[in-house]
Amino acid sequence: MLSKLVFLGLVAYASAAVKLHEMFSWNVMDWNYPDEYLRQEALVTGALIPENALPVGIERWKNKLFVSVPRWRPGIPATLNYIPLDAPHEPSPKLTPYPSFKGNELGNCESGLNTVYRIKADKCDRLWVLDVGTYGYDPNVTNLCPYSLNVYDLNTDTRIRRYVFRPEDIVSTTFIANIALDEGATCEDTFAYFSDELGYGLIAYSWQENRSWRFSHSYFMPDPLVGDFNIAGLNFQWGAEGIFGITASAPGSDGYRTLYFSPLSSHTEFSVSTRILRDESKVKGASFNDFKVVGVRGANGHTTSKVMDDSGVQLFNLIDQNAIGCWSSSLPYKPQNIAIADKDDVGLVFPSDVKIDADKNVWVISDRMPVFLESELDYSDINFKIFTLPLYNLIEGTVCEPPAPIISPIISTSARPELIPKMLTQAPLYGFSLNNPSITVKPSFYPTLSYNIPQLRSANPSSKVSSFIDFPRLPSYPVIVSNKGNSDAFNREPWWVKGSQVRGSGQQY
Repeated sequence: MLSKLVFLGLVAYASAAVKLHEMFSWNVMDWNYPDEYLRQEALVTGALIPENALPVGIERWKNKLFVSVPRWRPGIPATLNYIPLDAPHEPSPKLTPYPSFKGNELGNCESGLNTVYRIKADKCDRLWVLDVGTYGYDPNVTNLCPYSLNVYDLNTDTRIRRYVFRPEDIVSTTFIANIALDEGATCEDTFAYFSDELGYGLIAYSWQENRSWRFSHSYFMPDPLVGDFNIAGLNFQWGAEGIFGITASAPGSDGYRTLYFSPLSSHTEFSVSTRILRDESKVKGASFNDFKVVGVRGANGHTTSKVMDDSGVQLFNLIDQNAIGCWSSSLPYKPQNIAIADKDDVGLVFPSDVKIDADKNVWVISDRMPVFLESELDYSDINFKIFTLPLYNLIEGTVCEPPAPIISPIISTSARPELIPKMLTQAPLYGFSLNNPSITVKPSFYPTLSYNIPQLRSANPSSKVSSFIDFPRLPSYPVIVSNKGNSDAFNREPWWVKGSQVRGSGQQY
C-alpha cells in the first residue's frame, strides 16, 4: 500500500513539473554604468536605488531581450532597458539602458522616456514603446509629459517617430499599459492598439496616417463581482481595473485580424474585428454588436497580459494561480478548453508579462508585483525571474496542442517514379503549401520546413515516400500519414522519421 502511495505521489509530482526554463533571476535589479565611479555617484545622489526597481514588461528581438522598469519610485535611471543575449551568460545580468541613459532622461518630453510598461517589436524591426509620461504611483503620481508613442529602428538604435496622443484620446483617469500590433502586408500598413485600463477606452493608431482615435464600449468596463484578488498570501481589491490584456490574431479569411481583450477585473474574454478598429468613422458608427463576447475563463481567471501566435494559440498569465494559461482559438472559449500550460507557486508569483518571439519561443517575466506594491519584498530572496521555452514544448500535452499534421491522400508508389514529384504537389495537404520541384512544408503552427525531392532513381512499390525525400531539417513532432485507398504503400502508424530513413543530410536523429 505504501509503495502504491509513493508511486501515486511521484506521478502527481511529475504531472506538476515546471516546464519553463529559468533564464535570469535577481534579488534586486541593477544597471550597467560606463564605469564604477559613475555608478557609485548615482548611489550617493539617489539617482540609483536598486530596491525601488520592479521589472514589468519584456520583449525579445534577435540578440536583445528588452525589459521595462516603470518609475513608480525614485532611483530608476532608465525605464527602457535590454539584456544582450549574445553576451556570455550571467544569471543576474545588469540592465543596459535603451537606447541610452540620455534617451531615458526623466522629464525630457522631447527626447527622453519617463515610464514605460509594455513594449512590442514588429516584423519590420521596429520597437513600439509607449511613454505614459508619469512619475510615481497612485495616488502620488506626477504627470511630467503627455502620453507619447515612441518607435525605434532596432537596426540603428535610433528613434524614428514620436507621436503625442490627441487630447480627445485621453480622459482624466487614463492609464495605458498594453500595446497590440496589427501588421498588414507592408510596413506602412501597421496599426497599433492601446488599452486604457482606468479610462475604459481603446485607442487605435495608424502608422501610415500618423493619427489616432478612441473607442468606448461597455465591454471595456470591470466586472464588479470579481474585483477581489488573492496573490502570494495577500488579499486586496483591484475592482476599478478595466480593459487591460490585448492581443491580435493572425489575419482571417477577410484579411482582418481579431483583437482579443479582457478587463483585469473580469474573467471574460471579448473580441472585435480590426476592420472596425482601423476605421476612424466607426468610433461613432460602430454597432454595439460589433464587439463580441468570446467566453469565460472560469474562477481565478484574472489576466493582465496575453499574446496569440499565428497558429491561433493564445497564451496569457493567470495571476491568481501563479500560472500561464493557454487556449486554441479553434476551440470554443470555455473552461474545459483552457489549460494551465505551466504553474509554479514559487517562481511564477505574478507572471506580469508573456511574449512569443519570432522563433516561436515563449518568454515570461515574474516580479511579485503585489508584494512590491502592497507589502515589502525580501531582497535576500530571489524576487524577479525571466523564463523561456519553445511554444510547442510549453503547450505539449494540453488541449491547446494542435493535432499532428495529416498528409492525405498519399501517392501510391506503384506509380511511375518520374510522376511522383508532380503528384505530390497536387496532393491536398492539411496546413501545408507546396511548390514544385522544391516542396516547402509550412504547417500552420510549426516552423517552416523545406523537404526537397531529389532526382528519382528507382521505385519500389512497397517503399515509403520518405525513401525519396531528403530532410535538411526534421520536425520533432509526429506526422501522421493516411493510407486511405493506398494500402499497398503505407500503414496507419505514426510516421516518426528515423536515422535509417534520412539520406543526404549527414545528421542522425
